[in-house]
Amino acid sequence: MSRKLLPWVSTPLILVAFVFLWDVFVRVNDISELVLPRPVTVYHSLVEVIRTPETWNHAWITATETIGGFLIALVCGVAVGVVLGKVPWMERGLRPLIVASQVVPKVALVPLFVIWFGFGMTSKVIMSAMLAFFPIMLNVQLGVRSVEAGQRDVMRSLNASRWQTFQHLELKSTLPYVFAGMEVGIVFAIIGTIVGEYLGGSEGLGYLVVRTLNDLDAPALFAVIILLSALGLLLYFVVNGLKRFVIPWHESVYSQLDVNR
Repeated sequence: MSRKLLPWVSTPLILVAFVFLWDVFVRVNDISELVLPRPVTVYHSLVEVIRTPETWNHAWITATETIGGFLIALVCGVAVGVVLGKVPWMERGLRPLIVASQVVPKVALVPLFVIWFGFGMTSKVIMSAMLAFFPIMLNVQLGVRSVEAGQRDVMRSLNASRWQTFQHLELKSTLPYVFAGMEVGIVFAIIGTIVGEYLGGSEGLGYLVVRTLNDLDAPALFAVIILLSALGLLLYFVVNGLKRFVIPWHESVYSQLDVNR
Protein backbone atom coordinates (compact mmCIF):
# COMPACT_ATOMS: atom_id res chain seq x y z
CA MET A 1 0.00 0.00 0.00
CA SER A 2 1.38 3.42 -0.96
CA ARG A 3 2.18 5.98 1.71
CA LYS A 4 -0.32 8.36 0.12
CA LEU A 5 -3.25 6.01 0.79
CA LEU A 6 -2.06 4.80 4.20
CA PRO A 7 -3.53 7.67 6.31
CA TRP A 8 -6.86 7.44 4.50
CA VAL A 9 -7.07 3.70 5.12
CA SER A 10 -5.63 3.42 8.62
CA THR A 11 -7.98 5.94 10.22
CA PRO A 12 -11.23 4.20 9.11
CA LEU A 13 -9.77 0.82 10.09
CA ILE A 14 -8.94 2.08 13.57
CA LEU A 15 -12.41 3.58 13.88
CA VAL A 16 -14.08 0.32 12.78
CA ALA A 17 -11.95 -1.68 15.21
CA PHE A 18 -12.85 0.70 18.04
CA VAL A 19 -16.59 0.44 17.30
CA PHE A 20 -16.34 -3.35 17.09
CA LEU A 21 -14.55 -3.62 20.45
CA TRP A 22 -17.05 -1.18 21.95
CA ASP A 23 -19.97 -3.35 20.82
CA VAL A 24 -18.32 -6.56 22.04
CA PHE A 25 -17.54 -4.99 25.41
CA VAL A 26 -21.16 -3.92 25.92
CA ARG A 27 -22.53 -7.32 24.89
CA VAL A 28 -20.12 -9.44 26.92
CA ASN A 29 -20.57 -7.40 30.10
CA ASP A 30 -24.32 -6.94 29.56
CA ILE A 31 -24.07 -3.20 30.26
CA SER A 32 -27.27 -1.23 30.54
CA GLU A 33 -28.20 1.19 27.75
CA LEU A 34 -28.43 3.90 30.40
CA VAL A 35 -24.72 3.51 31.13
CA LEU A 36 -23.09 2.62 27.81
CA PRO A 37 -25.34 2.09 24.77
CA ARG A 38 -24.36 -0.07 21.82
CA PRO A 39 -22.89 1.66 18.75
CA VAL A 40 -25.96 0.82 16.64
CA THR A 41 -28.20 2.52 19.20
CA VAL A 42 -25.96 5.58 19.18
CA TYR A 43 -26.10 5.60 15.39
CA HIS A 44 -29.89 5.65 15.35
CA SER A 45 -29.93 8.43 17.94
CA LEU A 46 -27.36 10.37 15.90
CA VAL A 47 -29.55 10.14 12.79
CA GLU A 48 -32.56 11.30 14.79
CA VAL A 49 -30.62 14.20 16.33
CA ILE A 50 -29.27 15.30 12.94
CA ARG A 51 -32.77 15.27 11.44
CA THR A 52 -34.04 17.60 14.16
CA PRO A 53 -33.97 21.26 13.00
CA GLU A 54 -33.37 22.42 16.57
CA THR A 55 -30.01 20.63 16.58
CA TRP A 56 -28.70 22.70 13.68
CA ASN A 57 -29.75 25.88 15.44
CA HIS A 58 -27.80 24.84 18.54
CA ALA A 59 -24.81 23.82 16.38
CA TRP A 60 -24.85 27.19 14.63
CA ILE A 61 -24.88 29.00 17.97
CA THR A 62 -21.94 26.94 19.24
CA ALA A 63 -19.98 27.53 16.03
CA THR A 64 -20.70 31.28 16.16
CA GLU A 65 -19.58 31.56 19.77
CA THR A 66 -16.45 29.54 19.08
CA ILE A 67 -15.43 31.49 15.99
CA GLY A 68 -16.19 34.80 17.69
CA GLY A 69 -14.07 33.93 20.73
CA PHE A 70 -11.31 32.56 18.53
CA LEU A 71 -11.13 35.73 16.42
CA ILE A 72 -11.00 37.92 19.54
CA ALA A 73 -8.23 35.72 20.95
CA LEU A 74 -6.38 35.86 17.63
CA VAL A 75 -6.40 39.66 17.45
CA CYS A 76 -5.51 40.13 21.13
CA GLY A 77 -2.99 37.28 21.12
CA VAL A 78 -1.13 38.62 18.08
CA ALA A 79 -1.09 42.17 19.43
CA VAL A 80 0.09 41.19 22.92
CA GLY A 81 2.55 38.60 21.57
CA VAL A 82 4.20 41.13 19.26
CA VAL A 83 4.54 43.72 22.03
CA LEU A 84 5.92 41.25 24.58
CA GLY A 85 8.25 39.75 21.99
CA LYS A 86 9.74 43.12 21.14
CA VAL A 87 9.82 44.57 24.69
CA PRO A 88 11.57 42.04 26.97
CA TRP A 89 11.27 44.13 30.15
CA MET A 90 7.50 44.36 29.72
CA GLU A 91 7.31 40.59 29.18
CA ARG A 92 9.21 39.96 32.40
CA GLY A 93 6.89 42.28 34.30
CA LEU A 94 3.64 40.90 32.90
CA ARG A 95 4.64 37.23 32.88
CA PRO A 96 3.44 36.51 36.46
CA LEU A 97 0.06 38.12 35.73
CA ILE A 98 -0.38 36.21 32.47
CA VAL A 99 0.56 32.89 34.07
CA ALA A 100 -1.73 33.59 37.03
CA SER A 101 -4.63 34.29 34.69
CA GLN A 102 -4.11 30.91 33.05
CA VAL A 103 -3.78 28.78 36.17
CA VAL A 104 -7.11 30.01 37.54
CA PRO A 105 -9.71 27.27 36.83
CA LYS A 106 -11.85 28.67 34.04
CA VAL A 107 -14.85 26.70 35.28
CA ALA A 108 -14.86 28.88 38.39
CA LEU A 109 -15.20 31.99 36.23
CA VAL A 110 -18.34 30.85 34.41
CA PRO A 111 -20.75 31.91 37.22
CA LEU A 112 -19.10 35.35 37.30
CA PHE A 113 -19.45 35.74 33.54
CA VAL A 114 -23.09 34.71 33.76
CA ILE A 115 -23.70 37.35 36.45
CA TRP A 116 -21.84 40.03 34.49
CA PHE A 117 -22.92 39.23 30.94
CA GLY A 118 -26.04 37.07 31.32
CA PHE A 119 -26.93 33.69 29.87
CA GLY A 120 -26.54 34.82 26.25
CA MET A 121 -23.68 34.43 23.80
CA THR A 122 -21.42 37.10 25.32
CA SER A 123 -20.30 35.05 28.32
CA LYS A 124 -19.55 32.03 26.07
CA VAL A 125 -17.55 34.12 23.60
CA ILE A 126 -15.46 35.59 26.42
CA MET A 127 -14.81 32.14 27.89
CA SER A 128 -13.81 30.86 24.45
CA ALA A 129 -11.48 33.83 23.90
CA MET A 130 -9.82 33.39 27.29
CA LEU A 131 -8.89 29.78 26.63
CA ALA A 132 -7.66 30.43 23.09
CA PHE A 133 -5.67 33.58 23.93
CA PHE A 134 -2.68 32.09 25.74
CA PRO A 135 -1.42 29.56 23.12
CA ILE A 136 -1.77 32.15 20.36
CA MET A 137 0.00 34.85 22.37
CA LEU A 138 2.81 32.55 23.44
CA ASN A 139 3.49 31.29 19.91
CA VAL A 140 3.44 34.81 18.46
CA GLN A 141 5.90 35.90 21.12
CA LEU A 142 8.21 33.02 20.20
CA GLY A 143 7.83 33.89 16.52
CA VAL A 144 8.83 37.50 17.04
CA ARG A 145 11.89 36.40 19.00
CA SER A 146 12.84 33.88 16.31
CA VAL A 147 14.06 36.72 14.09
CA GLU A 148 17.77 37.07 14.86
CA ALA A 149 19.71 40.32 14.80
CA GLY A 150 22.02 38.92 12.12
CA GLN A 151 19.09 38.43 9.77
CA ARG A 152 18.10 42.07 10.19
CA ASP A 153 21.69 43.08 9.52
CA VAL A 154 21.57 41.18 6.23
CA MET A 155 18.38 43.00 5.22
CA ARG A 156 20.00 46.35 6.05
CA SER A 157 23.08 45.43 4.03
CA LEU A 158 20.76 44.84 1.07
CA ASN A 159 19.33 48.36 1.54
CA ALA A 160 15.91 46.95 2.39
CA SER A 161 13.37 49.42 3.71
CA ARG A 162 11.62 48.95 7.04
CA TRP A 163 8.49 47.71 5.25
CA GLN A 164 10.51 45.25 3.13
CA THR A 165 12.24 43.94 6.26
CA PHE A 166 8.87 43.42 7.93
CA GLN A 167 7.29 41.85 4.84
CA HIS A 168 10.07 39.49 3.80
CA LEU A 169 11.71 38.69 7.14
CA GLU A 170 9.67 39.41 10.26
CA LEU A 171 6.25 38.50 8.86
CA LYS A 172 7.41 35.29 7.17
CA SER A 173 9.31 34.25 10.28
CA THR A 174 6.36 34.87 12.60
CA LEU A 175 3.45 33.49 10.51
CA PRO A 176 4.31 29.78 11.09
CA TYR A 177 4.24 30.43 14.84
CA VAL A 178 0.94 32.28 14.49
CA PHE A 179 -0.64 29.30 12.77
CA ALA A 180 0.82 26.91 15.32
CA GLY A 181 -0.93 28.93 18.00
CA MET A 182 -4.12 29.09 15.93
CA GLU A 183 -4.27 25.30 15.59
CA VAL A 184 -4.09 24.93 19.37
CA GLY A 185 -6.26 27.98 19.97
CA ILE A 186 -9.22 26.78 17.91
CA VAL A 187 -9.32 23.56 19.96
CA PHE A 188 -9.23 25.52 23.21
CA ALA A 189 -11.85 27.92 21.86
CA ILE A 190 -14.45 25.22 21.34
CA ILE A 191 -13.65 23.76 24.76
CA GLY A 192 -14.28 27.16 26.32
CA THR A 193 -17.57 27.51 24.47
CA ILE A 194 -18.80 24.09 25.55
CA VAL A 195 -17.81 24.70 29.17
CA GLY A 196 -19.70 27.99 29.13
CA GLU A 197 -22.79 26.42 27.56
CA TYR A 198 -22.63 23.43 29.88
CA LEU A 199 -22.52 25.45 33.09
CA GLY A 200 -24.48 28.56 32.20
CA GLY A 201 -26.27 28.31 28.90
CA SER A 202 -29.73 27.82 27.51
CA GLU A 203 -28.70 27.13 23.92
CA GLY A 204 -25.90 25.49 21.98
CA LEU A 205 -24.56 21.95 21.81
CA GLY A 206 -23.19 22.22 25.34
CA TYR A 207 -26.71 22.92 26.54
CA LEU A 208 -27.92 19.87 24.59
CA VAL A 209 -25.39 17.77 26.49
CA VAL A 210 -26.91 18.95 29.78
CA ARG A 211 -30.46 18.38 28.54
CA THR A 212 -29.82 14.84 27.31
CA LEU A 213 -27.96 14.09 30.54
CA ASN A 214 -30.91 15.28 32.63
CA ASP A 215 -33.22 13.11 30.51
CA LEU A 216 -30.94 10.10 31.14
CA ASP A 217 -30.84 9.60 27.37
CA ALA A 218 -27.38 8.08 26.98
CA PRO A 219 -27.63 7.36 23.22
CA ALA A 220 -28.62 10.98 22.51
CA LEU A 221 -25.82 12.15 24.80
CA PHE A 222 -23.29 10.17 22.80
CA ALA A 223 -24.80 11.54 19.58
CA VAL A 224 -24.36 15.14 20.73
CA ILE A 225 -20.78 14.41 21.79
CA ILE A 226 -20.10 13.03 18.30
CA LEU A 227 -21.50 16.24 16.79
CA LEU A 228 -19.24 18.28 19.05
CA SER A 229 -16.23 16.25 17.94
CA ALA A 230 -17.20 16.72 14.29
CA LEU A 231 -17.53 20.48 14.75
CA GLY A 232 -14.14 20.67 16.46
CA LEU A 233 -12.49 18.65 13.70
CA LEU A 234 -14.09 20.83 11.04
CA LEU A 235 -12.84 24.05 12.62
CA TYR A 236 -9.37 22.59 13.13
CA PHE A 237 -9.09 21.47 9.51
CA VAL A 238 -10.26 24.89 8.33
CA VAL A 239 -7.39 26.52 10.23
CA ASN A 240 -4.97 23.85 9.05
CA GLY A 241 -6.10 24.26 5.45
CA LEU A 242 -5.76 28.03 5.69
CA LYS A 243 -2.13 27.52 6.66
CA ARG A 244 -1.43 25.79 3.36
CA PHE A 245 -2.66 28.84 1.46
CA VAL A 246 -0.98 31.51 3.58
CA ILE A 247 2.41 29.86 4.21
CA PRO A 248 2.75 27.18 1.49
CA TRP A 249 6.52 27.62 1.60
CA HIS A 250 6.94 26.57 5.25
CA GLU A 251 8.46 23.22 6.20
CA SER A 252 5.43 22.21 8.30
CA VAL A 253 3.27 22.26 5.17
CA TYR A 254 5.87 20.33 3.17
CA SER A 255 6.09 17.67 5.91
CA GLN A 256 2.33 17.14 5.77
CA LEU A 257 2.42 16.89 2.00
CA ASP A 258 5.26 14.36 2.19
CA VAL A 259 3.23 12.19 4.55
CA ASN A 260 0.34 12.14 2.08
CA ARG A 261 2.57 11.07 -0.81
